Amino acid sequence: MIYKFRIVSDEVDNFKREIEIDADSSFLTFRNAICDSLGYDKGQMNSFFICDDSWEKGKEITLEDMGSDIADDTYLMEECILSDYLEDEGQKMIFVFDYLTDRAFFIELKQTVPGKTLSEPICTVAMGTPPPQYVDLDEFEAKMDAKASKSADSDLDEDFYGSDGYNEDEFDSEGFDEMNFDE
Repeated sequence: MIYKFRIVSDEVDNFKREIEIDADSSFLTFRNAICDSLGYDKGQMNSFFICDDSWEKGKEITLEDMGSDIADDTYLMEECILSDYLEDEGQKMIFVFDYLTDRAFFIELKQTVPGKTLSEPICTVAMGTPPPQYVDLDEFEAKMDAKASKSADSDLDEDFYGSDGYNEDEFDSEGFDEMNFDE
């Protein structure tokens, strides 16, 4: 069976990659095909996360065992086969390619083609320029701070708090006088 994946980024508009790969390939083969299609260095640590329909991260399939003390099993890309974890069209994944800044691609299984196989993965669509694999951390933090500040400013304007003036006529005291506070 062949899997057809679409890869997009929230960093770059008009960026898209589509990769076709045999369903019996490993996540490592898929990861290498992604890196090759983007011109990324394959020597960097990264992970896939199987997601639900709301893009919430679930099971992590990582490049290397980092020796964490977590009781969860470690799933390695070279040992995990795509078809063992992905079955349905529409299945979502996140591919974290930059751990320091938590930058990632959003991947969706767009189509399954039963009865056919591929010896090597192929990139069938390459639109737009991918985000850079590496970013300057100071520049990235400044951009994130500006984004957070802008978001906070727009959410908490004066309408959020109400008006500054108090108008006694707007206060509904009917029913208030009838309340018994001595109970």
